[in-house]
Amino acid sequence: MHDFVSEPLALSARRGIGIRLPTLAALVCSSVLCSVALGQSAPTPTQVDFGRDIQPLLAKRCFACHGPDKGEGGLRLNQRDTALAQLDSGAHALVPGEPDRSELLRRITSADEGERMPPEGKPLEAEQVALIRQWIAEGARWEEHWAFQPLMQPRVPEVAGREWVRNPIDAFILSRLEQSGLQPAPPADRAALIRRAYYDLTGLPPTPAEVGDFLSDPSPDAYERLVDRLLASPQYGERWARHWLDTVRYAETNSFERDGAKPHAWRYRDYVIRSFNGDKPYDQFIREQLAGDEMSPGTTEGLIATGFYRLGLWDDEPADRLQAQFDSLDDLVTTTGQVFLGLTVNCARCHDHKIDPIPQRDYYRLLAFFHGIKPMTTVGPNIEQPLFATGADRLAYERSLQQREERRNELQARVTELQNEFIAAYSKSRKADELALTDIDDLEYRFYRDHWERLPDFEQIKPETVGTIDGGRFDIGLATRESDFGFVFTGMLKVPADGEYTFTVDSDDGSRLWVGGQAILHYDGIHDVGDPQQASVSLKQGLTPIRLEYFQAGEGRGLRVSWSGPAFGPRLLSDEGTPRLREREFPKLVRSKAAELLGEPWYAHYQELVSELQRLKREAPPADYALSVTEVPDPPPTFVLLRGNAHVPGEKVEPGFPSVVSSGSPTLPASSAGRATSGRRSVLADWIASPDNRLTSRVMVNRIWQHHFGRGIVRSPNNFGYLGERPTHPELLDWLAGEFVDGGWHIKPLHRLIMLSSAYRMSSRAEPEALAKNALRDPGNDLFWRFNMRRLSAEELRDSMHAVTGRLNRRIYGPSYYPKLSAEVMATQSAPGNGWGDSPPEEQARRSIYIHVKRSLITPLLADFDFPDTDASCEARFVTTQPAQALGMLNGDFAHEQAVHFSERLLRDAGSEPTAQVRLALRLALAHEPTATSIVRGVTLVEQIQKEYGLDSRRALDYYCLLVLNLNEFVYLD
Repeated sequence: MHDFVSEPLALSARRGIGIRLPTLAALVCSSVLCSVALGQSAPTPTQVDFGRDIQPLLAKRCFACHGPDKGEGGLRLNQRDTALAQLDSGAHALVPGEPDRSELLRRITSADEGERMPPEGKPLEAEQVALIRQWIAEGARWEEHWAFQPLMQPRVPEVAGREWVRNPIDAFILSRLEQSGLQPAPPADRAALIRRAYYDLTGLPPTPAEVGDFLSDPSPDAYERLVDRLLASPQYGERWARHWLDTVRYAETNSFERDGAKPHAWRYRDYVIRSFNGDKPYDQFIREQLAGDEMSPGTTEGLIATGFYRLGLWDDEPADRLQAQFDSLDDLVTTTGQVFLGLTVNCARCHDHKIDPIPQRDYYRLLAFFHGIKPMTTVGPNIEQPLFATGADRLAYERSLQQREERRNELQARVTELQNEFIAAYSKSRKADELALTDIDDLEYRFYRDHWERLPDFEQIKPETVGTIDGGRFDIGLATRESDFGFVFTGMLKVPADGEYTFTVDSDDGSRLWVGGQAILHYDGIHDVGDPQQASVSLKQGLTPIRLEYFQAGEGRGLRVSWSGPAFGPRLLSDEGTPRLREREFPKLVRSKAAELLGEPWYAHYQELVSELQRLKREAPPADYALSVTEVPDPPPTFVLLRGNAHVPGEKVEPGFPSVVSSGSPTLPASSAGRATSGRRSVLADWIASPDNRLTSRVMVNRIWQHHFGRGIVRSPNNFGYLGERPTHPELLDWLAGEFVDGGWHIKPLHRLIMLSSAYRMSSRAEPEALAKNALRDPGNDLFWRFNMRRLSAEELRDSMHAVTGRLNRRIYGPSYYPKLSAEVMATQSAPGNGWGDSPPEEQARRSIYIHVKRSLITPLLADFDFPDTDASCEARFVTTQPAQALGMLNGDFAHEQAVHFSERLLRDAGSEPTAQVRLALRLALAHEPTATSIVRGVTLVEQIQKEYGLDSRRALDYYCLLVLNLNEFVYLD
């Protein structure tokens, strides 16, 4: 690898060089998102649109005093009935059809400052007053918001320019253009069209050979076959999965200071890729993510899909744990509402939604569907579940676990017998109690520092320290403070024989004891004041799980735990300083004395059994694991939280759907008996994925359109409410949604329909005269009279650089990889480099979707080119132009490395002749045959670099390759 980072970079700025490095400021004009005009064309003077013109105005200027939270003077303007009701003064704010009798109009136009509304801020503008007057005169119609109306299948419009219409999409587009006196742009040339199609469907550029084949194919269905081939390629799923991952806030770490890894999160990413590649019906895709564990128990896909619930932020050490729990639930409500329904339900967490008709009660009814979900942790069965390809695999795994446990119990019983034989032989000359072995094996502890009045749910709390206890007894002496601490002890109790065993606990301040997975004691007494608690339980010989939880609120710590059984009296399970032989010391004693006391064969047999037992403790049957959801079968009750405060519960609510788009209450499973979950999430998933749901299909169709045309028919893909943008083509949106549902919710046919339309095949350019007229009448291209140029996304740019150098590793699926980061970037973490691996070069050349997404350490090139914020759902990426982009592409190590690889490919494939090198470089990067002028300029630049900077031909070619990777035509898509 050549090290030329420190060499001069502005080589093309010299006089006489025809090709120059682009300034990113010049790129902004061709960005697809730089020409955004909000809303649609101005309302006609004969009719006022309530949702577009009146409702946002009332919300902004009136709701503070006359909205869902307050009704001063008896007036609430957030609903029609209350807006038309008689006021406290006896007047009516609105009298439909009679503006002059409407108190609202009188007050907003009053010259008396003490009477004029709104009382604060500047008065309404004359145009706003005129709209309100006209609206009242037209009857003060309070139409239902477009998104909350049932789906209709509109009639495909008739148009004059029928020759332009390839399918109904074109009829809807052309109808609006003709009404506005606009003309569609001419078709894109075939070279631009193939590049557009490749990037839209695969995120990668076509090769020169693929371009050549397409351009030379005269058949009328050449483009149609191209689209079909791209839809069938595995790279399609990689491209479109990334769009979905943006919406569901995909990342592989938890954020906050430690930003720990989410185990196996990459399997969810692969699940999404496979779903798109397999053209999985979208309604099934929804059901699997929301309730795959309930609807398809035991299936790999259903389990991995529920990783959706674990992708968000998680604070492993919150200041207010109860509030943090509801913050996590809010993340689920927010993401589910925005991603699947296009609703900002989360705005109703603390009060009724200020704009949309979503009461606070509806927010908590939706939250109740998720209330039984077990909290996020770092590792463990709450968030990790084994995967099995078939039911037979699962049975084999469970059988292996059972056999392993039976063998382990058998070995433990035999080892205990031999240990007792040794103790009997050794104790003839020693005190027997010094040789007493522990009753708990594999004892571990977790220590917590906090204050509690009652035993908390320790599974929701991050421990301060974890460790093992060699002595095999519960030991609160490990605490690092005198009060305000807790412990969780877990281990395996050695049960010597079948029978009934009695456990006694005396603790200060509280404790819980589980034996064999069964909670047998819950103690809240005070040591030496409360009475010791006892419980008896029948146990089988062998190893049985035991767990003890303990907390100490005040000073005067104390814990005493004992047990007794058929063959022995009370024996301590807690440490009180009794002299004893520690578990780790016993092997040394056996090793030094066993052969002498019991003979070599005895010792060899003992060692063989101990070795096998240790191996079984360490090993488990092999299995893959997934990040997944788990749930309690009987969720806790859900209450409306007053002002969103988790500590101030109000009215109790049951699970329910947003009333604005659903009437009635859902039918919940009658009983959770015999189930691992409540079944509630399946009910929610079925409702969202129903063909009758008026939002789901509209939202997804809009997202698909968005990623083909650069913006959605609704420009606010996550917000179809009143404050979202209205659709520029509502009939087209509903027609596409209907086709989507009628087609079995399949996405690939929808791609095909869109991409085969004339609307999609338009050029981004127009004839000068048409351009001037259309740009004046529709500067934001709201009516789609041309195709918008766009800059490549961060991933497309990085992947394209790998592709043109010939080093792109196309291996799909599998664990994420770690790109090489500089020490300076690593230093931005609180613990520099923590959680960042070192992947081999061939892995780092894989597609960008497989990069490990660490919330606190986003790969710089991706961050520079507007990789989304992973803390929340990203409906549409920003497209910015800022200095870091130019710095990274001109000075960054990655760009320079790719330039070197690029020149290596040119030398290998084009030989040493400069003209051939330049021609191939431009063909590879720009996906079309370069002009003779471009080739001459390139050759001249390479020669001038050599001459002016004293570089050899190879180094000059490196710099030329860097320039090519910075060309507008490489970075932007026509």
